[in-house]
Amino acid sequence: MASEGTGVSELATRYSIALFELADENKALDQVASDLVALKQILAESADLRRLVQSPVISRDDQGRAIAAVLDRAGASDLTKRFIGLVAKNRRLFALDGMIAGFLAELARRRGEVTAQVTSAKPLSDAQLQAVTDALKASVGSKVLVNASVDPALIGGMIVKFGSRMVDTSVRTKLDKLQLAMKASGGSV
Repeated sequence: MASEGTGVSELATRYSIALFELADENKALDQVASDLVALKQILAESADLRRLVQSPVISRDDQGRAIAAVLDRAGASDLTKRFIGLVAKNRRLFALDGMIAGFLAELARRRGEVTAQVTSAKPLSDAQLQAVTDALKASVGSKVLVNASVDPALIGGMIVKFGSRMVDTSVRTKLDKLQLAMKASGGSV
């Protein structure tokens, strides 16, 4: 099972490097990055699209037509459409998330940016997002790209992950710690 994950990861890495080099040659890094961020968002919002790219029973032609329609509607560049079309033709859409992540990570690395994942209980306002970005920039000392997501199960607060560090100030975690402390002291919750 672990080797399966490694194989998908290696496959995604090879494809993301190929796309990065192609975009770099065509001086289209920003456009392709924008296309991939939009596609990542569409995939996150559509369970049907995620099933389509993951399903081995849907034909490569059907997958290719569907993903092409999504990219057309999103206004993706010709380079991105051709590349994702090739991925679909080669029956590799199942690794699309990894390809997108690999491309964006390489772009950030080359630009000297650090990517941080910020998960909050409710959507952050622009001012809050800017405050988090500024605090991370001061802490890390370089440009910080923030990927924000929402998880209502946190109840309140947020979880910030960047590099190998994680800061968890969520209410859920504080309640879990309180529950453990009460169990350890013989109390019941």
